[in-house]
Amino acid sequence: MNICVFGTRGFPFIQGGVEKHCENLYQRLARNNKITVYRRKPYVCSDKHYKDIRFIDLPSTKIKGFEPLLHSFLATLYAIFSHTDVVHIHNIGPALFAPLLRLAGKRTILTYHSPNYEHKKWNALARFLLKRSEPIALRSTHAVIFVNTFQMDKFKHRKYADKLYYIPNGVETPNVSIQEHFLQQWKLTKSKFILAVGRITPEKGFDTLVNAFSTIDTDYKLVIAGNVESETGYMQKLIDSADPERVIFTGFVCGEALQQLYSHAGLFVLPSLNEGFPIALLEAMSYHLPVIASDIPANRPVGLPEDCYFLPDDEVALSLLLQKKLDDIPSAVTYDLTRYNWDTIAEETARIYQAITKK
Repeated sequence: MNICVFGTRGFPFIQGGVEKHCENLYQRLARNNKITVYRRKPYVCSDKHYKDIRFIDLPSTKIKGFEPLLHSFLATLYAIFSHTDVVHIHNIGPALFAPLLRLAGKRTILTYHSPNYEHKKWNALARFLLKRSEPIALRSTHAVIFVNTFQMDKFKHRKYADKLYYIPNGVETPNVSIQEHFLQQWKLTKSKFILAVGRITPEKGFDTLVNAFSTIDTDYKLVIAGNVESETGYMQKLIDSADPERVIFTGFVCGEALQQLYSHAGLFVLPSLNEGFPIALLEAMSYHLPVIASDIPANRPVGLPEDCYFLPDDEVALSLLLQKKLDDIPSAVTYDLTRYNWDTIAEETARIYQAITKK
């Protein structure tokens, strides 16, 4: 089939959970389908072909709130006039124009990653538009994939419940690295640092982590691997509150550098206030790292022991849990990640493509 995709900034080498989701999913679907991904030109840092995937780079902007709206409108127009069997949209905001696709006779599918309007980074207007996009997206698309069941359950009683599917995010087999040159660049010692990974935005809870870490007595360092985009004020707040000798901000890392961090960390922490289904948590678990996660619905499906969770935004609770874990830290932990296999996820997605094109 011919599949076109938008709602992601693009990939490879572009930060974001949706971006990583799409990279892993479509390189597998491209083995038996023709995949075209509409990327946002300001973020592009690779050529227009990648693992049998074709990219079309459309104009966009980095203005917060306006960026996905402009790109999604242009991508919608391109998709309407393309010879495509399925249009796959990621996130509710980009699906605002799904009714136009339906009017044009296109079969459309939405992957609902998270209720973006709950994120602190958006202003009132952006939250309003995202909230309004939700019913439009759910009503206008032919199928809706949720990466978590707790979000899907909110809509099961609606008239479109028969087109809802649950397919979680996945994780690849880890590439364990024995190299340490990236660690040496930041003066890190193997197994003596706490790792957190994610985009630097308020809903990721890094301020709670930095403040909690500052209160514990340890020779571990804290490494936050992620980049800031428009939330520069939030980033400055983190820098101002962190001890530069103990807290390291690496910026966005991928490939070998990220593999070294996962391979050699002593503990992984996910302090998010809001998530869809965090790929970074699955990645840390795939590397057998002991983990701590905020007690939000998105972090519950992986089935961590109760003593691995803390109340979100609670610096005291996180501080106590960090100290407890570091005082008796295991060398490795084994998790059951069978359900989160990307090959299985790609097969399940392909079956939905087949189903909606036969209707």
